[in-house]
Amino acid sequence: MATQAPVSRAQQKLAATSPAVRLIGIRRTYGDVVAIDRLDLDIAESEFFTLLGPSGSGKTTTLRVIAGFEQPDEGHVELGGVDVTRVPPFERDVNTVFQDYALFPHMSVQDNVEYGLRVKGMSRRERRVKAQEVLERVRLPQVASRKPLQLSGGQRQRVALARAIVNSPSVLLLDEPLGALDLKLRQEMQVFLKALQRDLGITFVYVTHDQEEALTMSDRMAVFNEGQIEQIGSPAEVYEHPQTEFVAGFVGVSNVIERDGRRITVRPEKIHMRADDGGSGEPGVVREVVYVGMVTRYVVDLDSGGELVVIRQNLETSSQQALEDRDKRVRLDWKPEHTYEIGKEG
Repeated sequence: MATQAPVSRAQQKLAATSPAVRLIGIRRTYGDVVAIDRLDLDIAESEFFTLLGPSGSGKTTTLRVIAGFEQPDEGHVELGGVDVTRVPPFERDVNTVFQDYALFPHMSVQDNVEYGLRVKGMSRRERRVKAQEVLERVRLPQVASRKPLQLSGGQRQRVALARAIVNSPSVLLLDEPLGALDLKLRQEMQVFLKALQRDLGITFVYVTHDQEEALTMSDRMAVFNEGQIEQIGSPAEVYEHPQTEFVAGFVGVSNVIERDGRRITVRPEKIHMRADDGGSGEPGVVREVVYVGMVTRYVVDLDSGGELVVIRQNLETSSQQALEDRDKRVRLDWKPEHTYEIGKEG
């Protein structure tokens, strides 16, 4: 758990003008494997910042470098403007929430939440009050006397959050904390986590491979690929204006189209599909139809070669009606403002 040394006025002033987290030229290798390759990153105070990427992209290693669990081979780590590169984890003003919760099974929920306060030497009465306040904040005041195994997965995750925030860290690090939960609970926890972060006003650094999580919760996000950041921006910027083909394909689904020597992307939901009336637009044939409840996904083979994916909301369409579109000739068109040229920033 984090412990805090007295902070001087100079340090307070520096922290007020510096990013909550700054990584400068971070490189981390494991033998011949480069996990992070000279990475630079600033994360602002009170920001919900997500590190998004596939397995092995470097996002979790980056989180562990911020926490102090991993030492970089090169570069520096700053928290609130202070270089903590060689500072051990327990002396950094951060706490980490893991996917497996890491709760003490033999302790009650109350004792689990109090643990960090007890390590800091807080009196029994003070830590009881503070732990109860935090359990109220995560909406679990009624489970204080239970053991972790008596709780649901979602409740255990909230207890882990309570234990992490009870020390009021400047930065909370979350390593795929919702990965073990079912879809419905995961969606509920996404809303809960964002509301909690907004309420606490502290910096959250969140690691996930789930694009929906990143788009739902983040103020900004960094998309990782092979130890480097491909793009940083708000969810809308990253989704609507992917700067690389990797980002276009990894964050949601995107079509990549060759036009006059340029490569442009257009999202499937931005494409309008109609019966082939011989008019304008790209002619083609519907090869596949996938009905997924709220939407239907169509794969269209273009007469000019290649394919485009189209997504339609099922506002008034049944599954049978959607499936009947297979093998039909169609025309596809989209607005120019819904396309984005890969490799061109703007």
